[in-house]
Amino acid sequence: MSVRRLAEDTVQPDEFKFSRDNAAWAKATIRKYPKGRQQSAVIPLLMRAQEQVGWVTRAAIEHVADMLQMPYIRALEVATFYTQFQLKPVGTKAHVQVCGTTPCMLRGSEELIRVCKSKINAQPFETNEAGTLSWEEVECQGACVNAPMVMIFKDAYEDLTPEQLADIIDKFEAGEGDTVVPGPQNGRHLSAPIGGLTTLKDGAAASSASAKKPAAKPTEAAAPAAQPEGRQPAAMEEPEDKDDLKMLSGVGPKIETVLHSIGIFKFEQIAGWKEEERAWVDGFLKFKGRIEREEWVKQADALARGGVDEYVRVFGKKPR
Repeated sequence: MSVRRLAEDTVQPDEFKFSRDNAAWAKATIRKYPKGRQQSAVIPLLMRAQEQVGWVTRAAIEHVADMLQMPYIRALEVATFYTQFQLKPVGTKAHVQVCGTTPCMLRGSEELIRVCKSKINAQPFETNEAGTLSWEEVECQGACVNAPMVMIFKDAYEDLTPEQLADIIDKFEAGEGDTVVPGPQNGRHLSAPIGGLTTLKDGAAASSASAKKPAAKPTEAAAPAAQPEGRQPAAMEEPEDKDDLKMLSGVGPKIETVLHSIGIFKFEQIAGWKEEERAWVDGFLKFKGRIEREEWVKQADALARGGVDEYVRVFGKKPR
């Protein structure tokens, strides 16, 4: 690993404070840890500081250390060890992380890097002249089947050609990054074969045939399907002006379709979910806590009350 140091003092801000909403989130996060172990919250707090400012400043590191009552050097060790933390200013509109590990390299990541050098800067971690774009090469990001791929903020863009990446960069530069749908860019569904099944065709045909037969009546010994705990939220008929639920962090096309199937179409529905309803949906989707972690209710409330502008005011960034 290369040596990682903080940015020069000339670009370091004098102070850092969490926004009101982020400060409340940080305090709630710290309370999740057992007494005497609150310093374990250093990574999520540093990540939230990075999301607020765009990079991890010296002032942010010291502010987080003060909140956790830990020596500055301990927080500095964490920030400089993990490469997920950006230690100098990055592009304000997009920081492109190009996976350069073997599967992506064999599938054309070097061409993607050339696009970044051409459209952003010849050197990684350096911004373009406007300061809006930057890039870096990173290690495996776990989408090897869909190589080559890049990450921009929290979203992955996969199965890329150089031309597609160039177009994506242009859209982020124009402030239209939210119009690009994350995931595979070649039309495939998730990691499914782009040309359809190539193996197990006989088994698939048999399964398809059996699926068309009437389901056998359950015997008296058959156990009923387990129901999620909590209370199913109220559903509505599909409206003409349904909201784009994919704007919520943690909701992609597949999850949006599932939410539609249980009658959830509007942000105001999600914003009104109580604890029992959140528990039911969490169990139904088998999320294991994602609704709380991603703050769906808070996101939906902001979007329902004031759209993107209110979301930016609350979270300090645009929705995905």
